[in-house]
Amino acid sequence: MKKIKNRLFELNLPANKSAFLWGPRKVGKTYWITHHLKNAVVVDLLETDTFAEYVSRPALLRERYQGYKGLIVIDEVQKVPQLLDEVHWLIERKGLSFLLTGSSARKLRRGHANLLGGRAWKRTLKPLSYMEVNGFNLEDIMVSGLMPSHYLSPNPVEDLRAYVADYLKEEIAAEALTQNIPAFREFLRVAAITSSELINYVNIGRESGISHKIVRTYFDILEDTYLGFRVAPWKKSRDRRMITTEKFYLFDVGVTNYLARRNARIGSPEFGKMFEQYILMELKAYQAYKNPELPITFWRTATGREVDFIVGDKEIAIEVKGSSRVHEGDIGHMLALIEDGPVKQCYIVCLEKEPRWIHEKIQVLPWRIFVERLWNGFSE
Repeated sequence: MKKIKNRLFELNLPANKSAFLWGPRKVGKTYWITHHLKNAVVVDLLETDTFAEYVSRPALLRERYQGYKGLIVIDEVQKVPQLLDEVHWLIERKGLSFLLTGSSARKLRRGHANLLGGRAWKRTLKPLSYMEVNGFNLEDIMVSGLMPSHYLSPNPVEDLRAYVADYLKEEIAAEALTQNIPAFREFLRVAAITSSELINYVNIGRESGISHKIVRTYFDILEDTYLGFRVAPWKKSRDRRMITTEKFYLFDVGVTNYLARRNARIGSPEFGKMFEQYILMELKAYQAYKNPELPITFWRTATGREVDFIVGDKEIAIEVKGSSRVHEGDIGHMLALIEDGPVKQCYIVCLEKEPRWIHEKIQVLPWRIFVERLWNGFSE
């Protein structure tokens, strides 16, 4: 039975400190607040009357709460950016503590909103992790993804269709991030198909029917609305010429596969890319909750040799294989990386049933064991 256990996200906010909590729509920010911050005052800007009050008179925040001693939550703060000036004043003059949630930083940055100049910590809520759920089935999550309501849904494809439509309507059109919604919709499809590949702005623009300059802007929108992120290449090779082009991934494997119309079955031609994205989702969740400074890059030479992920300062190398058997011929790129410089641990994450060593420095790990070891800090 599918069930969500306790979320791994912890706020850990000391008294008199404030934080932004970012994350894509429906990732569970409001649910987490409702169940973990029951004594906090919540200003929910998704409520029409609350939004109308504060957008017409932001000073109400100061007038109502300047004597309050507990935590104040402002949900979807990007809807009324002017409130951040009031928040700033209340932090500085009254020592108040805020949690400011949002699904888009773009409107705030473009409007030169007050982002509090380091007075608020940054936190991010990610889609669900394997460690947060019961009933985890690899093929199922390739369809549903790991957004809480999609994961639990009896009809995740319909929910994904509604999610994309709501994102275009409420996040893109309503916030006027672009005027050309049909072009952005087509770009989303192409971005999903090319997710996990090296970014080629010209080719994506050609496929989407827009200029490469607009493609760059659209990728920025995806990042600013937490619908995707770039992964940088490792650039510190000892003696090889490395590529400098980034990769781009959408934030959730279910959203990616819905937009790309992929067959989610193990053994299908597309499964390897989907499986790679899922493993990256676990890495990104671990980074967000346990080690925000942890670098995640990929290693690729100019001649095309590639290892999917390098975690840490070239300490852990990870190659993802969507197959039930890893062969000697599958480790050539990993061996080239080992020759290029020291790595502490090398893993091939796959669908095999038991862990084994395929080389003195390379361990084959079943994906479940890898994920559990990741969340245990890679300690044995």
